[in-house]
Amino acid sequence: METLERRQVYRGRVVELTVDRVRLQSGNVCELELVHHPGAAAVVPLDAEGRVVLVRQYRHATGGFLLEVPAGTLDPGESPESCALREVEEEAGQRAGRLEPLGWIWTTPGFTNERIWLYLATDLTPARQALEPDELLSVERLPLDRAVELALGGGIEDAKSICALSRAAAKQGASRSS
Repeated sequence: METLERRQVYRGRVVELTVDRVRLQSGNVCELELVHHPGAAAVVPLDAEGRVVLVRQYRHATGGFLLEVPAGTLDPGESPESCALREVEEEAGQRAGRLEPLGWIWTTPGFTNERIWLYLATDLTPARQALEPDELLSVERLPLDRAVELALGGGIEDAKSICALSRAAAKQGASRSS
């Protein structure tokens, strides 16, 4: 595929919207809208009792609150690991002593290049929660098995959380059987 032209439509504090004129491998030329995003990190904080620290956060796009794993956008020059550690502390009020990668996902590859790195955080100690002015959330703890049950059964509807919880449970299951 060849990008023939890129036109910026909008630039906000987090995302940029462009319309790209591209030539596909078939030779066809078309216009594709693309939301550019700096990337994010999402964390499954797992305490010593096997409970996941989740946040019930207001999401304007959905018109309500969603139960999610702590997550946030990468700051310029910030590594996904640093972002993950920062977000679990800021949103969940927990400092992670250990951070294990769970891979990454494309959020919605049909129209955005947003990539979210997923992590399992353990060896948690209490820290000071530091919410951003646009964050409205409460912290909830659930056993990992219950959180995964909700994720797989429709009680958790946030895609990054479903993926992160599923991967964390698989990792925990693999480490228990080792």
